[in-house]
Amino acid sequence: MKGTRLNDPKLFFNRELSQLEFIRRVFAQAEDTHVSLLERLKFLCISSEILDEFFEIRVAGLRQQDLYKVSKTGPDGLKAEEVLAVISDRAHELIQKQYDLLNGEIIPELSTSGIDFLSEGDWTEKQRRWLRTYFNRELKPIITPLGLDPAHPFPEILNKALAFIVTLEGKDAFGRNADKAIVQAPRFLPRIIELPPSVAGPNQFVLLTSIIAAFASSLFPGMKVKESYQFRVTRNSDLFIEEEAGDLLEALEGELSSRSYGDAVRLEIASNCPADLVIFMASHFDLTMQEVYLCEGPVNLTRLASVYGLVEREELKFQSLVPVMPVIFEEEQTVFDQITEKDILLHYPFDSFDFYLAFLKQATEDPKVVSIRHTLYRTGSDSTVVDLLITAAKKGKEVFVVIELRARFDEEANIEVASKLQEAGVQVVYGVVGYKTHAKMCMVVRKEGRTLRRYVHLGTGNYHAGTSRLYTDYSYFTSDRDIGEDVHKLFQRIATMSKQAKLKKIEHAPFTLHPKVLSLIEREASNAKKGKPAAIYAKMNALTEPEVIKALYRASIAGVKIELIVRGICCLKPGVKGVSDNIRVRSIVGRFLEHTRVFCFENGGAREVYLSSADWMDRNFFTRVEILFPVLGQGLKERVFAETIDNYLKDNSESWMLQKNGRYNQRQAKKNVYSAQAKLSGYELVSEF
Repeated sequence: MKGTRLNDPKLFFNRELSQLEFIRRVFAQAEDTHVSLLERLKFLCISSEILDEFFEIRVAGLRQQDLYKVSKTGPDGLKAEEVLAVISDRAHELIQKQYDLLNGEIIPELSTSGIDFLSEGDWTEKQRRWLRTYFNRELKPIITPLGLDPAHPFPEILNKALAFIVTLEGKDAFGRNADKAIVQAPRFLPRIIELPPSVAGPNQFVLLTSIIAAFASSLFPGMKVKESYQFRVTRNSDLFIEEEAGDLLEALEGELSSRSYGDAVRLEIASNCPADLVIFMASHFDLTMQEVYLCEGPVNLTRLASVYGLVEREELKFQSLVPVMPVIFEEEQTVFDQITEKDILLHYPFDSFDFYLAFLKQATEDPKVVSIRHTLYRTGSDSTVVDLLITAAKKGKEVFVVIELRARFDEEANIEVASKLQEAGVQVVYGVVGYKTHAKMCMVVRKEGRTLRRYVHLGTGNYHAGTSRLYTDYSYFTSDRDIGEDVHKLFQRIATMSKQAKLKKIEHAPFTLHPKVLSLIEREASNAKKGKPAAIYAKMNALTEPEVIKALYRASIAGVKIELIVRGICCLKPGVKGVSDNIRVRSIVGRFLEHTRVFCFENGGAREVYLSSADWMDRNFFTRVEILFPVLGQGLKERVFAETIDNYLKDNSESWMLQKNGRYNQRQAKKNVYSAQAKLSGYELVSEF
């Protein structure tokens, strides 16, 4: 097979269309009648939320390419205008299905279960009086409607903010004929209001949109509100930071303020809005009708997720999972004693994040600990990890933190965290301009006798207690000397941006990670040609990097068995005769977000197992600080392979197989149903539908 054929655009799926397929798989969880009802509602909201981000970032980028006639295409060879046309068709279809599911199944089934969304026609007189009082007290004082005329142009509408276009009849206070007005709902207002026991039974809700629509006339004294139609505009939310920015924090703060007013990329508007008014709105936002989405319900489905927390009905939710503390503490043992004895591996959410907190807490309190170095990407607004780092600094320990300010949509929270850390005396750096620090590392230096010993934690996911209960991730503790030295050098490189000697066991982007992955794949191909055992098992969130994909094709041609578990985007095309016959790609979409990055290479029978913070994407290899590290010890290697490869390859209920046409088919066993996530949770695995 000639190498030039591997550049054929027909061998690559489009990145954006593959991402849209992932959103469809998430939505399929909402469609699945075997999933608990409130969980189905949550999956519907999640699919809507990630679709929002898809428009804000990916569609926005394609529109810019199309606007400026950028001729460059990806490996798939599709131009921006071609991709946008397909996205429009598929997104319209998906959004229609979302509302069909909401209105046709989820809301009626919630009502049957005693959970009601009351529209205006359902209100009793007592409820109407309470809602009118609520409107007058909570909403009316902070809503400022804006009439549209030459002196009052169309107001700036915030990104994804709820608003209404109102048609009016009559004359305003100055005797002029009124026609249209805009009403914006402040963002801090709850979108779902639970009626109190004094006017309704339990779990009776009213949407904010219904309240504003019902009482909008009181916002326009002396005029008649003929109709009001909710709408929402999605804007370009990607941030652009100049490489020459003198102060990254200051530059980022300045850029954040513009995120809410980027170019419009999508208009969602009530489906009953008259066509002429829809055209008027689309024209104002410089959008075509291809970019308008008619909504048969709330224009922001994501806000319905709050119902999950408001309703205490455990029978309508997943069976609760209690993470276990995998290591039994002995009174005389510290966490450091345990790590010295053997490396420790945790698998979230099945194992408890509390062990990591215990590790950090003991580091904070132990007088022998002299230094803590830590990376932070996403931590959450109320983080115990951050509190412990602050405490350590106040106790006089040397604390150094690399915080990535540009973690998308967490920028403001990270700026706040950085300020808190600095005020406490923590030495904070923001990484390297142009390279997001995505590696998950913590190093504790402890003085033991006359020596300094390093205790290292490395992970595939963020130091975030909340996501540790929702995402699958590996968490690895070791006192291995080589890994400790490697992590020390990585922190030094980030801090000083100086050149460092070659690392011994860790590969890191943007320097050695990409060539290492290529060499590992090529080694398997070479072994296959020599008749040695050869196989590649890889689990990641996304696969897009062309050179890695071509290396996998070459390995497949050489006879290497390749099993890929790719949760989201996959640009590799499996099952192509003569090219990827030996490659299978599956995606697991279930209760927990699959986030582990695990890479296993057969290596002629001496299998190597790696964990990583990086997916096989261009950005992870070339514009981020990432790490790939080996799992040491045969027992832990076997555990990772059993839990993450063998286990997931058996899944026949939440597994989707990628086809040659770019679509996914779900494996749906009728009996002997096996769920990899259920296995790890300790739940019943075998059942019949």
